[in-house]
Amino acid sequence: MFSEIVTPRFSDTDALGHINNTMIPVWFEGARNPVFKLFTPEMNLKAWPLILAKIDVNFEAQIYYGKDIEVRTYISRIGGSSFDVYQELWQENNRVSFGTAVMVHFDYRSQSSAKIPDDIKKQLSRHNVEL
Repeated sequence: MFSEIVTPRFSDTDALGHINNTMIPVWFEGARNPVFKLFTPEMNLKAWPLILAKIDVNFEAQIYYGKDIEVRTYISRIGGSSFDVYQELWQENNRVSFGTAVMVHFDYRSQSSAKIPDDIKKQLSRHNVEL
């Protein structure tokens, strides 16, 4: 599991005083950086090997300004050329949101998916979670 603490900003709130729902996918994406680094340690955008195929976000409870959030990131599925990143948001020991991103190892030159190298699969599997 990868873990990251996010401190909500005032600008992340909505008219009701809660964290705006649009922030959750943004926080999830930012917390995927350790996964991205398994594929591109230098985070070189000119050699980027991944695309996002799908995201699902589920909201379980209100999220509040002024209280830190923990983003927990796991790998829930590893296929031949794609994998699922499962993530949860926790605030004050309560899971408030969860979601999954389907990532595809991608060759931009051929514009097609590419096999995930075995060494990267091994690294991904260290963060596996059973759902």
